[in-house]
Amino acid sequence: MFARILTSALFAGAAAGLIAALLQLFFVQPVLLHAELYESGALVHFGGETVSAHPELPGIFDEPMRNLLSILFTMLIYTGYALILVALMSVAERQGHEIRTGQGLLWGLAGFVALHFAPGFSLAPEVPGVAAADVGARQIWWAATVASAGVAMWLIAFGGNLVAYVVAALLLMAPHVIGAPEPETFAGPVPTEIGALFAARAFGIGMAAWALLGVFCAYFWQTEAAHADTNT
Repeated sequence: MFARILTSALFAGAAAGLIAALLQLFFVQPVLLHAELYESGALVHFGGETVSAHPELPGIFDEPMRNLLSILFTMLIYTGYALILVALMSVAERQGHEIRTGQGLLWGLAGFVALHFAPGFSLAPEVPGVAAADVGARQIWWAATVASAGVAMWLIAFGGNLVAYVVAALLLMAPHVIGAPEPETFAGPVPTEIGALFAARAFGIGMAAWALLGVFCAYFWQTEAAHADTNT
């Protein structure tokens, strides 16, 4: 069972991580590089002169080592996500639930909600240079939100009764009712348009990557099961 989990997660995580990394290089990294120009003071948008919204930015082939490392670490991160997802699939299967490739999309979207959308609803993705609360407080709130959202997703999928759905709704709402840590004052030299674009693309690519991850995990989980049945 452990070998099946590990093999499925490695293939699924590497494939989804590679796609996610390429999407980030094309759509997210240019927004970050643009924001860094304002963070460093190279561009100032609130001065007397107008500033072009389309400055010349480094291309994806201008810093190959940085980009290759980004791809590598993204693949490693999504392999870690895949280990969690496949392990949960194995638990569900042991409880009598069949894991099909088509269902992997729902598993992936549930993972996106738990690890990205739920915490991001109150702690949105941020560009460099913005004001932020204490990092320790934010980490604690983020971890608690991810845990409660993860339990909520499981209850929605496998609870099967009204009580489970009510508890899931309460778990999803509770962290946001309590409130995420916020900075004492607002600051940041980056235009709000760039921050909004960054948050939108971070969520969009995160959802696409998690959807693919769920499908890949379910596919390789089934494939490894078929191989195991053939060898026995």
